[in-house]
Amino acid sequence: MAAAAGSPRLPAWCGALRGLLLAVLAAGSCHGNSVERKIYIPLNKTAPCVRLLNATHQIGCQSSISGDTGVIHVVEKEEDLNWVLADGPHPPYMILLDGNLFNRKVLMQLKGTSRVSGLAVSIAKPNPPQGFSPGLKCPNDGFGVYSKDYGPQYAHCNTTVWNPLGSGISYEDFDFPIFLLEDANETQVIKQCYQDHNVPRDGSGPEYPLCAMQLFSHMHAVTSTVTCMRRNSIQNTFSINPETVCDPLLDYNVWSTLQPINSSGKVDREKEVIIVATRIDSHSFFWNIAPGAESAVSSFVTHLAAAEALHKASDVHLLQRNVMFTFFQGETFDYIGSSRMVYDMEKDKFPLRLDNIHSFVELNQVALRNGSVLWMHTDPVSWMNESVQTQVRNLLDILSNSSVGANVTLQEAGYSQPLPPSSFQRFLRARHIPGVVLTDHQAAFQNRYYQSMYDTPENIRMQYPEGLSPEETLEYVTDTAKSLAEVATVVARALYRLAGGANNTSAIQADPKTVTRMLYGFLIKMNNSWFQSIIKPDLKGILGDVPQHYVAVSSPVNTTYLVQYVLANLTGTVVNLTKEECLNPDKAPNTEKELYDYAWVQGSLDPNSTTRVPYCVRSTVHLTKALSPAFELRQWGSTEYSTWTESRWKEIRARIFLVASKELEIITLVVGIAILVFSLLATHFINAKADVLFSIPRDPGAVAY
Repeated sequence: MAAAAGSPRLPAWCGALRGLLLAVLAAGSCHGNSVERKIYIPLNKTAPCVRLLNATHQIGCQSSISGDTGVIHVVEKEEDLNWVLADGPHPPYMILLDGNLFNRKVLMQLKGTSRVSGLAVSIAKPNPPQGFSPGLKCPNDGFGVYSKDYGPQYAHCNTTVWNPLGSGISYEDFDFPIFLLEDANETQVIKQCYQDHNVPRDGSGPEYPLCAMQLFSHMHAVTSTVTCMRRNSIQNTFSINPETVCDPLLDYNVWSTLQPINSSGKVDREKEVIIVATRIDSHSFFWNIAPGAESAVSSFVTHLAAAEALHKASDVHLLQRNVMFTFFQGETFDYIGSSRMVYDMEKDKFPLRLDNIHSFVELNQVALRNGSVLWMHTDPVSWMNESVQTQVRNLLDILSNSSVGANVTLQEAGYSQPLPPSSFQRFLRARHIPGVVLTDHQAAFQNRYYQSMYDTPENIRMQYPEGLSPEETLEYVTDTAKSLAEVATVVARALYRLAGGANNTSAIQADPKTVTRMLYGFLIKMNNSWFQSIIKPDLKGILGDVPQHYVAVSSPVNTTYLVQYVLANLTGTVVNLTKEECLNPDKAPNTEKELYDYAWVQGSLDPNSTTRVPYCVRSTVHLTKALSPAFELRQWGSTEYSTWTESRWKEIRARIFLVASKELEIITLVVGIAILVFSLLATHFINAKADVLFSIPRDPGAVAY
């Protein structure tokens, strides 16, 4: 018989020690980032400059793989740069740059020095009075119609420099990160940290600790689209877990027709179609900061209003010619959308052929008219063709006559001047087509903030009375809305005449209320009651607060979806179908699915309720791919088509913290190493003497027989 069997019991203090160790480990796992939160202040409202690539080179910015760090120095006037570039004793510096100094001259100074590790830019308020455009002086140069073989005297903006304020900094390559600070409160936090720790005292450097900033924006792609797409291809071929390093800029074009056509078939060759077009994308120096008020929104909102006005004409179904309303994506980047549509027409991958096009009307920048004048631009080269000249002359006359009685005066820009940057140029590359581009400028752009973060509602003079609620602001008809509605009215009446309409056009009138709603939604707040009511329930997530119109690499982007559903709402018809029939029109009789698109939308809120009243909309609105043909053809070095790609990245973030002196960091490191060595030696000693130190005394009362 055994009085005591099994393992010996551990003393109580061993159990207590084990419990304490488990408690410490649990606390560490739950609060492991508490130290980080005490050290770092994250900057949550920032926008990075990212890397883009084309067939020949890379542009944009990036940080090192572990992020770039520097001591903060505030630069509010050019003289402050001397401390960064020469005098400061604590390089590298992270510059907080006043928005009014964000220009080519300053950036080129910073680009050539190792004393700068990054740049954080605050937004200038009010907008820089001298103007600011980081784009090129000759946008989309080399991808329009003018070349050594077609109007060489007009190529490379030899005759007209369209964007004279263009500094081209968006198309430079910077080897340090540049971030935009979108929140004035965060900018003030950085300035306060600088004031407390970094301000030079009596001309000498400040003492440690110093306020520092760290920016993370490492880009995976390098060199060019040719290089990064080849790496993608190799990864996809040989790697089990392929890692994509760049993606083509892509999205969808939105289009619809006045009279329905079979979107999966082909239009008869003898059927003539008038194309009215505009772009729906914009760009700026910083990723996904692209308000585009004048460069994009003013034109596509006018286009949408004209489509609505024309659809309301009573005899549109009897018109001799059809009208196609087209909204191109990616035009900022060498005409991605229009070049793809032309390519699809040439390859019989689109319902229309180039032969079906009767004429082309394009709305470009139209919000900054000088007085009432709107300029009509035509191609001076095709004008030499007598047949084309006759058709263009007829087009100009119809447009001019349509403006009679309206507060819009249409004038010809002249035959000695080329077309401004426009989607129409991509169609002219394929075929002589009679066409006109409508703009608010005769020569150089009126827009002083082309392709910049300052191309905002203020740039197109949108003003609201103070104290309005969001709903009241949505419905308030601004002077800008009235002005664009007048342009839309003229365009709609001209399209009616071009299509063969013979009735009086006085009833064709664009609605300023619709225009003001669109301006509010596309420029101020997407998440508004009207947009909520016209989209599908599963698309609620696209309604962000601040609208941006960058084409991006994931598609469709918010702008594309909203243009699609606004166009369907303005030109479509509410039909009496159930949700199941609307989502599956094949199961409902007489839906003519090959001619129409059906959408089950949320509808407005039921009065005195929180529920919505959904309904089914039938329209002729369609999406087609806006991906450059260069990627379909795998011609990544193409000079014919756009080759723009966007690099991928792992993380984008920014933070500030206090940094100690190098001496203190070295002392801390040495002490830490000493403690580590001591700990290892102590552990080894304790382990070697464990049988002595932790021996368990025998219980004298335990006797085994």
